[in-house]
Amino acid sequence: MTEQDAGTAPPLTLAEVEAVARAAHAGQTDKAGRPYAEHLAAVAEGVRARGGDAEQIAAAWLHDSVEDAALTREWLAAAALTPRTKAIVDALTKRPGEEQEEYARRILATPGALLVKESDLAHNADPGRLAALPEATGKRLTGKYARMRALLGLDRPDAG
Repeated sequence: MTEQDAGTAPPLTLAEVEAVARAAHAGQTDKAGRPYAEHLAAVAEGVRARGGDAEQIAAAWLHDSVEDAALTREWLAAAALTPRTKAIVDALTKRPGEEQEEYARRILATPGALLVKESDLAHNADPGRLAALPEATGKRLTGKYARMRALLGLDRPDAG
């Protein structure tokens, strides 16, 4: 039985996911005042460059959408996305008051999520991006990103 036979729409294409993400984040900027879609594009490209598949690239485009309230959990649940893409986006969505250790455990427990988070952290910690921020903010974020990399095991010599 195909997805259409089951009464469900085929998953959105990557171009459609990109368009949804860009529309959802339209008008939003990052901490340095750059259009937020630039971050999403960089994370998606980072996932592709690291060997990620289409489901992971789709999740990269959407990784901050629910957390930033650009899209709702209800939208995600009903969206024409694969279950794996939805699970990755959900895993990457921080919950209010959630400890970093709990967040890291959920990412590690979700197949495909670690690669997307690795790409997100790499772009967030890019020295060029951090240099555009006030020094205190850059230092705080550098520490935050380093801690998350450590919690995820990304600083091991054999890590990606």
